[in-house]
This record gives sequence, C-alpha cells and structure tokens, in this order.
Amino acid sequence: MIYREDRNEVAVLRMEHGKVSALDLEMLLEFRSRLDELQREPRRAVILTGTGSSFSAGVDLYRLLEGGREYLDRFLPALDAALRQLYEFPRPVVAAVNGHAIAGGCIIACACDFRLMSAGRIGVTELLVGVPFPALPLEIIRASVAPQHFQSILYTGRTYTPPEALHVGLVDEVVQDEALLDRACDVARRLAAISPRAFEITKSQIRRYGRDLDAAILETWTCPETRAAIEAYLEKTIRRKTP
Repeated sequence: MIYREDRNEVAVLRMEHGKVSALDLEMLLEFRSRLDELQREPRRAVILTGTGSSFSAGVDLYRLLEGGREYLDRFLPALDAALRQLYEFPRPVVAAVNGHAIAGGCIIACACDFRLMSAGRIGVTELLVGVPFPALPLEIIRASVAPQHFQSILYTGRTYTPPEALHVGLVDEVVQDEALLDRACDVARRLAAISPRAFEITKSQIRRYGRDLDAAILETWTCPETRAAIEAYLEKTIRRKTP
C-alpha cells in the first residue's frame, strides 16, 4: 500500500492502494508504520507521492458505509493519528502530487512542508459529502492556503487544477509530469541542507501550537554545530563584503 524507494538521503514513499489510493484503516496503519521506520533512520527528507492518475482520492467512503459505527470508531482516531504524525514529522516532507488529491488526499498533501503538483485536481469536498471537518484537518488547510480563499475552499468543496491550486495556495509549485519527482528531490535536498535540529524546532514552533520550546531553542543556538554554521555564514556573506 505504501511503497518505498531511497534516493540517497531522500526517501520516496509512494501510495498505491486500489485504483485511487483511497484511505482506509489498513492503509493508515501502514502509513504510520512507514513514518515510524523513517524516523528511526538517518534519511534527511521524505517525498510523498501517488500512482497513476491519483495522489489519493481521500477517505474510502464505501468502507465507511460497509463498516458502520464499529469501523468508524477505529478509523477516525487512526486518521487523526496519521495526519498528526505526518504534520509534525521532524524532517522535511515534500508532496509530489501526481494526480487527483481529493478531500483527505488534499489534506495529506497540505500536511507536507512543500507541495508540487503536475496533474489532476485538488480540493476538500467534505461539505459536499455532508461531513464536518475534524479539528486537525481544518487547521492543516487553514495553515496552507491563502487566507482570503480559506472559507471558499471549504464551503464550496471546489476542486482546482494545478494552476488554480497555485493561485489559492493549495500547492507551492506547478511542474510537468516528467519532471515531478526530480524537482521534488531538488526541493527535498534543499530543505534537508538546513540544520536538522533547527528545522525540527522551527517546524515544531509552526505546527505544535503553544508547546514550550525555549529550552530546545537555547540548546540549539549554543551547540558547536550551530556556532560553526554561523561562522560559515558570516564568512560567506558579511566578511566577504568587508574590504
């Protein structure tokens, strides 16, 4: 369901589950297992992509209907846990949106740190189905899109082409199909070049609302690696300009 390919320091996770990589309980559990696996390894960044014409079509609504309340009682906590783990993953995660990213698929893309899109349509259609947004998916969309488009994106349930998605902030860059993974690797490596601890803390400040990080920030500012990075930056910029 989640296939992995390593490109040097970057791990590529490819969703391939049924025709459209719809999200069900088993896929979410495997997704979390893959993230756990990567967090124990020294990979510097992750790319998340899909297969064929779909990134992910979102929640498998057929499974919800078939499984009823018993299935839903297990599925919703698993969905929240998977989204939170992705959203707070300490290393850079780049979404290479290869095709349709609908509802939960759109939210997964928006939970990544940078989003490239080459084809398909993207949007959140939950209100068209008649279900409200849980708190975390709502915050993920709020943090991703241009503020003036936030309510419209939610209320209309509209899906957007790649250029339209770029305009409203659902994606950060539009690329050609054949260049998608290579460009995603370029972005992932650029983000991975940032000090891992500095990146992790900054991401935590953005995404872990209200948590106290002052001690970790002080530790990072004063460690030898940060001092060396500051000295190298000064040498490359300020001191180079000094006559």
